[in-house]
Amino acid sequence: MYTLLLAVIYLAFISLGLPDSLLGAGWPVMHTFFGVPLPAAGVVSMTISGCTVISSLASERMTRRFGTSRVTLASVLLTAAALLGFSCSGMFLQVCLWAVPYGLGAGSIDAALNNYVALHYTSRHMSWLHCFWGVGTIVSPYIMSWALTHASWQTGYRTVSVIQFAIALALAASLPLWRIHRAPASPEGSGAKPVGLAGALRIRGVAQVLLGFFCYCAAEATCMLWTASYLIGTRGVSAERAAAFASLFFIGITAGRFLSGLISDRVGDRGMIRLGAAVAAAGVCMTALTRLPVEAALAGCVVIGLGCAPIYPSIIHATPANFGADRSQAVIGMQMASAYTGSTFMPPLFGVLSARLGLQLMPAFVGLFLVLTVILTEAGFRLAGQTRK
Repeated sequence: MYTLLLAVIYLAFISLGLPDSLLGAGWPVMHTFFGVPLPAAGVVSMTISGCTVISSLASERMTRRFGTSRVTLASVLLTAAALLGFSCSGMFLQVCLWAVPYGLGAGSIDAALNNYVALHYTSRHMSWLHCFWGVGTIVSPYIMSWALTHASWQTGYRTVSVIQFAIALALAASLPLWRIHRAPASPEGSGAKPVGLAGALRIRGVAQVLLGFFCYCAAEATCMLWTASYLIGTRGVSAERAAAFASLFFIGITAGRFLSGLISDRVGDRGMIRLGAAVAAAGVCMTALTRLPVEAALAGCVVIGLGCAPIYPSIIHATPANFGADRSQAVIGMQMASAYTGSTFMPPLFGVLSARLGLQLMPAFVGLFLVLTVILTEAGFRLAGQTRK
């Protein structure tokens, strides 16, 4: 039962990753269908992110009242319905409205499952959990590509929606399995009084870890959005080649999380954060040093992804040990909100800065946030350790 439940949790995290890269893959066709400019994708993306932040902050109350299994099932159903709504939309406004339930569902499942795995499974399983999120982000563009070739973008969304409904059916069948992890320290489903946002922020070290998480996601999202533009604008790489190598960042981060799972239990969460930041910094240097061949910059994209891989899951997995199992859901919900805030607002900020100072600023921008990630998380871990003593 233990292994079967773990497989179901991995499946649920694939469902979280599936829609994340779907909008980007389909938008070049979708915006012409709706008659809106290309940048209008930002409105949909911001709506999703805003609702994700809201549901992440509310996740503690929801999970304490209904339990992780029911919150996860409801969230997958919500995203499945939203994706079906996308496929049926005839106006841009309808897409924006369907982005609301999609964002609410994504935030709830992200916070609830991350906390559940942090409480009941090892660091290795947390790394592999996020590896399966990467599998979802890699698969969905291929689904959309097939749909655009053989049918329409609506078919792409409808196909992913059907997959989501199938995953929801598997989750519904697995509800009895979740009873094997009923730890006394975890008050989910008990209706116990929540810690709340103010209560979580009063815990020593939480503020520092939240800021560190914000900085990490700022660095990761900037790489996701701007790597191809950086390679084209500063190294003279063709658009086709730049797009291909920029996509390897996603493969690097997915493969890196699988590899991290092989060593994370021995190295520890804190060690994995340090190691990942060091590898990512090496990749940043490879892209920044213009004296190196252009192939080094292209390889640097993969190295950055490999380095980023363990940081996100390691920060989350350390939360119950740092701040207590009874308070981890509140803290992880805030971590998810902090993560989405950093990934939403920092890449556009870099876009503004690059318009004034040039795209060559990108390695310094990403490197600064990686350094801040290590400094802030170290400070948070140290304060948490002093409190435990």
